[in-house]
Amino acid sequence: MTTLSKSIYLRATKEQVWAYLTDPEKLAIWFHKPPKALAEGEDYAMYGTTSGDKLMWGEVTVARPHEQLEYSFSIAPMQGATSTVKWRLDEVAGGTRLSLEHSGLPEGADAFGLTLALDKGWDDHMGRMRASLHGD
Repeated sequence: MTTLSKSIYLRATKEQVWAYLTDPEKLAIWFHKPPKALAEGEDYAMYGTTSGDKLMWGEVTVARPHEQLEYSFSIAPMQGATSTVKWRLDEVAGGTRLSLEHSGLPEGADAFGLTLALDKGWDDHMGRMRASLHGD
């Protein structure tokens, strides 16, 4: 299976970054909006902030505040397949390093377009998070 790995550095506390990963209003700024905060052991769905369309869904499997968030991840183009998204927050001098591991993605030439789209999507989303936290 294919795994995407990314890290960004944010001029923000781990508590601030955690809010951007779990709070519906903060998620709506940079990603997609769930109807309620992400919590361990609960199913979630996220919706387009302008379209209102259901874009992704799964279950939150780990939610250790300010440290680690993990959830299963499904989107329509995956045709029922499920992958795993893991976020890790590490305190660094001046802020937080946020690391993403998106694993369990399909492999092969037929799936490469999906991998490219998710890779670009995560870059775009994480860039919006950075811009919001940094006041850009």
